Amino acid sequence: MNLYRTVAAGVLTLAVFVAPANAATPAAAAPAFNLDADVNRALKTFGVPGMAIAIVKDGKVVAAKGYGVRKLGEPAPVDGKTLFEIASNSKAFTAAGLAMLVDEGKLAWDDPVTKHLPGFQMYDSYVTGQMTVRDLLTHRSGLGLGAGDLLWWPSTTFSTDDIIARLRHVKPATSFRASYAYDNLLYIVAGKIIAEKAGKPWGEAMQERILTPLGMTGTKTSVAEMLATSDYAAPHSKINDRIAVVKPMPVPNAAGAVGINTNAEDIARWMTVLLNQGKMDHGAQLFSARQAAEMWTEQTPMRIREPKPALAATKPNFYGYGLGFQLRDYRGRKLAMHGGALQGFYSTVLMVPEEKLGIAILTNAENSPAMAALYYRILDRYLKVAPSDWITLYAEQEAAMHKEELERQGKAHTARAAGSQPSLPLASYDGEYEDAWYGKASIREEGGKRILRFERTPDLSGELEHFQHDTFIVRWKERNFNADAYVSFALNPDGSIERMKMAPVSTETDFSYDFRDLSFAPVK
Repeated sequence: MNLYRTVAAGVLTLAVFVAPANAATPAAAAPAFNLDADVNRALKTFGVPGMAIAIVKDGKVVAAKGYGVRKLGEPAPVDGKTLFEIASNSKAFTAAGLAMLVDEGKLAWDDPVTKHLPGFQMYDSYVTGQMTVRDLLTHRSGLGLGAGDLLWWPSTTFSTDDIIARLRHVKPATSFRASYAYDNLLYIVAGKIIAEKAGKPWGEAMQERILTPLGMTGTKTSVAEMLATSDYAAPHSKINDRIAVVKPMPVPNAAGAVGINTNAEDIARWMTVLLNQGKMDHGAQLFSARQAAEMWTEQTPMRIREPKPALAATKPNFYGYGLGFQLRDYRGRKLAMHGGALQGFYSTVLMVPEEKLGIAILTNAENSPAMAALYYRILDRYLKVAPSDWITLYAEQEAAMHKEELERQGKAHTARAAGSQPSLPLASYDGEYEDAWYGKASIREEGGKRILRFERTPDLSGELEHFQHDTFIVRWKERNFNADAYVSFALNPDGSIERMKMAPVSTETDFSYDFRDLSFAPVK
């Protein structure tokens, strides 16, 4: 994935970057705002094949249109009806679904989760009893960043119920409610509560209770449904720094976190009802104004990082997470926003309540700078701020940071003990290994190579390459993962293998490849 999907994780928070010493300030020589020109320039600058843009203002749709192509190498254009996976922007739909249940008196935000899912269990029994419905949505559970994501990402054979059951084996990184750390697994639990209350799968409940009432007729709640239509975008990833079409990554077991596939026209309807505090066009409330306010109220503080002077305008005065939304300010206005990232797709949905302004950017590539550059351009236009050349600035930062990462990896390769040998014959590393929450992986000799396979993740297999001592690097067969990992073995005093641990090779690896959380022991 892309280096810009950083600490705030699926929120797709965009890091604040240091401008090169010789860079002009953002406002210098900035072109006048022109949506079509800006989007087309961003597509070319950042290598994004296609993009859909929706803008709503004062209850009216200003834009709901497409740019570029659905699939690299094919002429079919993106239009206002072209479907994109929006990944973690689905979390807002899950939050709204729960808000509707609160309005109906079927649950309360501060109900214990066990009241609605009696079998729910976290690693710590105290946390199990204290975890509330609100806690499921606020990233303060004590789980580490992206903890347990390998249960669903890349596509796995675990069911939703399997994933929820395995939560009890995922060790916390901090104490309960102590700090912010983005997770996906608890939104899967939240989606399960909605399914239980509706007596039908999450997708069907979303269709019946939210999508149909809002007239979001094109939106689908699974990748399989999207692929059955005639107008959808193909996913694109970088392979060896070149953009390429990749296969879709269905994740039906994580629907509550990432299940929505939508288009510019439909996302405009969604932003309109959010900006209207839950009120639909015909005057009925989808969810109450009280619940709308609750979703956009800070629940968990998030760390504010200090930008360099060239990007001072991007520094928020407050920064936190609500219920399905990231909350911050820009130019004195509150923003309610979120990002989404799945293999081959990135998206941003951003609203300025005070201005009745909504901006959605859907892309079929893994590039956050393209979206950041555009939404700052659009924000500046509607907030009547002097235009800044965010496209140039973000492009410079993307190139500089990627160069820095390649240099870091080069130094690590040069510094390794190149002449070292594994402690054991290669065949001694073969066998089955098991992690408490993921389950089994295996190492086998295949065609003269040692292949590591994750048992429940069909696409997660790759060749082991010796790095140094008892550390190898696994090079995944699916090169678009961009997630090669160190595989290190610890030995017992008798020379047998005690443990196998993993860590990403690159800092650009998506956090949902949570290899660091795995601790594999040999299966006896």
